[in-house]
Amino acid sequence: MAATYDAIVVGGGHNGLVAAAYLARSGARTLVLEGRHKTGGAATPEAPWPAAPEFKVTRLSYVMSLMPPTIISELDLARHGYQIYPMGPYYQAFADGGSIKLYADDAKRNHEEVARWSRKDAEAMPRWDAWLEGLAEVLGPLLLTVPPALGSHRPRDLAGTLRLAWRHKGLDVRTIADVTRLMTMSIADLLDDWFESPQVKGALAVNGVIGTWAGPYEPGTAYVMAHHSIGDIGDGHLGNWGFQEGGMGAVADAIGSAAREQGATVRTGARVARVLLEGGRAAGVVLDNGEEIRAGVVVTSLHPQTAFLAHVGRENLPDDFVSDIERWKSRSGVVKINLALAELPDFTADPGTNLAEHHTGSVEMAPSMEYIERAFQDAREGRAAAFPFSDGVIPTSFDKTLSPEGTHVMSLFTQWVPADWNTEPHTDELRAYADRMIDCYNEVAPNFKSSILHTDIVGPYDMEHDYGLIGGNIFHGELSLEQLFHMRPAPGYADYRTPVPGLYYASSATHAGGGVCGIPGMQAAKAAITDKKAARRRRQRAR
Repeated sequence: MAATYDAIVVGGGHNGLVAAAYLARSGARTLVLEGRHKTGGAATPEAPWPAAPEFKVTRLSYVMSLMPPTIISELDLARHGYQIYPMGPYYQAFADGGSIKLYADDAKRNHEEVARWSRKDAEAMPRWDAWLEGLAEVLGPLLLTVPPALGSHRPRDLAGTLRLAWRHKGLDVRTIADVTRLMTMSIADLLDDWFESPQVKGALAVNGVIGTWAGPYEPGTAYVMAHHSIGDIGDGHLGNWGFQEGGMGAVADAIGSAAREQGATVRTGARVARVLLEGGRAAGVVLDNGEEIRAGVVVTSLHPQTAFLAHVGRENLPDDFVSDIERWKSRSGVVKINLALAELPDFTADPGTNLAEHHTGSVEMAPSMEYIERAFQDAREGRAAAFPFSDGVIPTSFDKTLSPEGTHVMSLFTQWVPADWNTEPHTDELRAYADRMIDCYNEVAPNFKSSILHTDIVGPYDMEHDYGLIGGNIFHGELSLEQLFHMRPAPGYADYRTPVPGLYYASSATHAGGGVCGIPGMQAAKAAITDKKAARRRRQRAR
């Protein structure tokens, strides 16, 4: 006989584990099914170099932000090992001399740093920070808002739209205009309105293009910047990011521990082949080996094209929904490069291999807006960037558990290669691309190349085939204007429910997805719990 649970969660990434924790917390007998040999998804601790197992990296995700205090406190994650070290400044060294540091929480030092490049920009920086904080007061709460089905006349959807309107009834004309500009502008145009220095604009543009198939001149990248700038790591500093002790995989481990403590069961090596349907409702799943597992609630956290087109089937879904999911854009062009280093980078602008402040934050390769744009245009024209953009971090500047004493791990989140590189490994081209990326850093830190002990390159093909990230997109879908809020993942289905009763959706392709935030998992679980309680009340009234 098939095993039976109250709830099944498909996918053991961080969102799936959050959903499982909340479902189990509500009293549901919950089973997590993960196809890989370990949970964590893109936030998985690994030792990619067999000859050097003492070096540990999270091959894909690399920094924490955006996880709301609600999840951290309700799941008591700190007790399960959730421990974040706040990152240091954004740091960019320039090949023709000098460097810039930008701090999340030190206006005086920002003024000093920016004034080295532009006195006018130094005076503008406090106004920029205040403007972002004002927008965060509007956009921050929206991360935890269940998007209404705009245009629907169903009473529940109308009520959701009215609640959203009422919550923002106090917004003035200027704030609405600022939000509109943010949602529609490119990060380049937005920064041109505020600053004049190429060095300052290059540093601030980084958050507008991370993980995005768009250069800084593409409309909508201003919002991507805001999305990455409105969270914090629990220390009260807007836009702050941090390193998890033990690597990013320890975040997923903490959530998994919390889920198990609540009673959830987790199975790895259990790949789901399809969702089991009975009478048009989700009734469980069938694994690759033919095993059936039954449950009245199924939560899936996989990419929408896998979750719906492959596991549910087009024939079991409304035609317009199928069209929306088929058109869902998941381009990427991201290449993750993980390095084991014998010593820290010795920057010409800030000499020394002893640990210094500029090693503790984002070590960028984004010297100007034009540099970033050229990297994107190379990929758009069908070739890997000649001079790639990189958002680099050295987590061992805080966390000594990831590498042997005196050595370090560096993570380079780089862009771009052509969008279709998810279809073939492109091994040789990726090696050449990584060499060019390393050369870029070596130009500003001449010891960099010679310090590299081991290199791990994860391209879009690996991201799709090893981790289920279709297109290599870390957000399960682009954060473009037509794929935000009530459009994520499809109009009418942004409330974490799906066209199939009993099937709920907890992927990063839902609202607030992007980054290791856990919000989709929490919201999907809450939708399932709410529906179960409503069904129980209906049965009681019927009796």
